[in-house]
Amino acid sequence: MSKVKSFAGGAHPSGNKDLSSGAAVVRLPAPEVVTVPLCQHLGAPSRPVVKPGDEVKRGSVIGEQNGFISLPTHSPVNGKVLRVENAPMPHMRSGPAVVIKTESEDGGEVYEPVPDWRNADISLIVNRIKEAGVCGMGGASFPTYVKLSPPEGVKIDTLIINGVECEPYLTADHRLMLERADDLITGMNILARVLGVTDPCIGIEVNKPDAIELLEKKGAKVIRLKVQYPQGAEKQLIDAAVGREVPAGGLPLNVGVVVQNVGTCVAVTEAVCKGMPCIRRITTVSGMGVNSPGNFNVCVGTPVSTLIDAAGGYKGDVRRLISGGPMMGMAMFTDAAPVTKGTSGILALVPAEVRDVVEGPCIRCGKCVDVCPLRLCASVIATASEYGKWEDAEKAGALNCMACGTCSYVCPAGRYLVHHIKRAQNEIRALARAREA
Repeated sequence: MSKVKSFAGGAHPSGNKDLSSGAAVVRLPAPEVVTVPLCQHLGAPSRPVVKPGDEVKRGSVIGEQNGFISLPTHSPVNGKVLRVENAPMPHMRSGPAVVIKTESEDGGEVYEPVPDWRNADISLIVNRIKEAGVCGMGGASFPTYVKLSPPEGVKIDTLIINGVECEPYLTADHRLMLERADDLITGMNILARVLGVTDPCIGIEVNKPDAIELLEKKGAKVIRLKVQYPQGAEKQLIDAAVGREVPAGGLPLNVGVVVQNVGTCVAVTEAVCKGMPCIRRITTVSGMGVNSPGNFNVCVGTPVSTLIDAAGGYKGDVRRLISGGPMMGMAMFTDAAPVTKGTSGILALVPAEVRDVVEGPCIRCGKCVDVCPLRLCASVIATASEYGKWEDAEKAGALNCMACGTCSYVCPAGRYLVHHIKRAQNEIRALARAREA
């Protein structure tokens, strides 16, 4: 058995994964109306190419790519466009979307599978991944084809597949590894061929022994990782798995590494081997605020309320509705928001699961420094932010923070550290844009 690896810092929030880890994925049919966001990926939203009254086919393009850091958007159903409008979103207050009345999910428009991907032209494979709208399925939603197109002169020698799923409650990736291991390994090998990597690996925390055993049995190289948040963050995963440190402000490609999520690997297999655009994903619905937590395969554009119903409906006094995990997820103000490609989980939390605190003054305990995986001093950045000292916040490393929430989690004074740091990031970037204008 290989050695269990990890990184310096981090915390150990309660996992609460037993609520849904044993629940096999259930495929839900498309709802009567889907609201398909045009902003499902990092970068510029896709540009709508349909209008009310248009008939669309499952898999047809309803939003075209709108820049290099952008992707096309596809209809998950056959149906008629009702509206193109701003709608509530799980990751922002509102965003552009195409509202479609569902007629069926049968057939539709798909791409021709790439013949013999092992020998096909690399550009053909990358273009297919782009055409299919594949992005990071772990939550960040970065366009996958961009990661597969490093700048000239940059050599990628390592591909790490992220099967960590370190956020509490979430079990969608765990179930995917168990139920679609072959598609996962195929997608990993496709990505490895594109990048010219000969020995890809999968990083998995040791609280998923069944997934580790299955993937190793199928020939995958698995890196066993300690259960420690945020083990699944790119920089920490790279540090733990291969011992390389991504420089502050740098990217994994600066140290010759590309990281892709296990769900992204399956989406790549769907796109390349089956010609299927990225129009569905697996989402965990969990928390003590639902009757039957589980994992569901749903089409993008499905209202969160439909997933809640599939999980047996609300139970008790639901205090928070969160898209994603409790550490880095976004609180939602309505369950009418639709599922996107990046919706890894929906959590309905009752008071016993929510930490409601009144922010107190910093007591200089240093706990935030001890746990920061990026070795930042969150209290210093937050204090500078509170007083509007944006230059001081930037010098202290505000822009390097990934908002993992570890500092806020351990703070005995209940300081809103991530809130203050995010504000500083926004102000620093706004000042930089103003200087450039």
